[in-house]
Amino acid sequence: MKIIALEEHFSDPAVAKAGAARAQALSPGFAASYSPASGLPYSPSPEVLENLAEKRLADMDAGGITMQVLSGLSAQTVPADVAPALVAGSNDKAAAAVRAHPDRFAAFAALPTAAPEAAVAELDRSVNELGFVGTLIMGRTEGEFLDAPRFEPILARAAALKVPVFLHPGVPPREITDSNYAAGLPTGIGTRLQTAAWGWHQETAVHFLHLVHSGVLDRYPDLQFILGHWGETIPFYLDRVDEALPQRATGLDRSFHEYFRENVYLAPSGMWSQAQLRFCLETFPLERIVFAVDYPFIGNEGAVPFLEKAELPEADKRKIAHENAERLLGL
Repeated sequence: MKIIALEEHFSDPAVAKAGAARAQALSPGFAASYSPASGLPYSPSPEVLENLAEKRLADMDAGGITMQVLSGLSAQTVPADVAPALVAGSNDKAAAAVRAHPDRFAAFAALPTAAPEAAVAELDRSVNELGFVGTLIMGRTEGEFLDAPRFEPILARAAALKVPVFLHPGVPPREITDSNYAAGLPTGIGTRLQTAAWGWHQETAVHFLHLVHSGVLDRYPDLQFILGHWGETIPFYLDRVDEALPQRATGLDRSFHEYFRENVYLAPSGMWSQAQLRFCLETFPLERIVFAVDYPFIGNEGAVPFLEKAELPEADKRKIAHENAERLLGL
């Protein structure tokens, strides 16, 4: 079966170096907790993260992945004075990989969001010149969600270009970490709770809640978002949010449930849970579920078995595996 995976990352050393100080300030224990030497999950080597050629293609072939939509990491932690040039260089690397293997790679643009005007220009360039199919944004920029007024031009341009925004997890602000994930917890446990185990999924859910309730999707009603990890916990709270914040309180054009069903696509992101798939299918349109591995933090080997075990007709499996992504991204 053809499989298109949408949350498949690479690291550009120059971008990672430029964002390292900010990343260290947000999560002092991250490097140790996610070092390959830790022996813990989600800890690929730099060599694997940086590879956009033979090693990556071999891993895709071994795991049955037809195409990856590449996304560069760390752009949101890069300072404004150097971000435009460095992030453009990262996108150029992704574009070169796509040109070399157009049947195996597509790409989401990384954006220098600390410099919003440059981010708009880079989104334009990436879509119109490089042929990218959207953008992936990793959490807050300088402590602010995308609904902050200075980021409005980025959202407006994504809507005008008719490309989706993959709203990816990012590390919470330090004050949240200090309150929720540091006090009373061993350093390694706190760092993992702050990030992959809980914190950055909660952050992403709150990020999308901000976008809806600040009126972004009333201003741009056709703008589409992709949420990984089965919707970053939101599907399990749709009814609760609607009950607690009815339209008479929000003053919005639609209920939260409607925004979620009409402006969001969900991906598993390597969480190979049949129970979560079943729940999402009960609460969410099948046509809005796409596929993602979260490579190389998750290996490709679970992808095919997950789809094979799904208790779905083959036609529905094809929609999740590739057809929904082809429609959304114009692939």
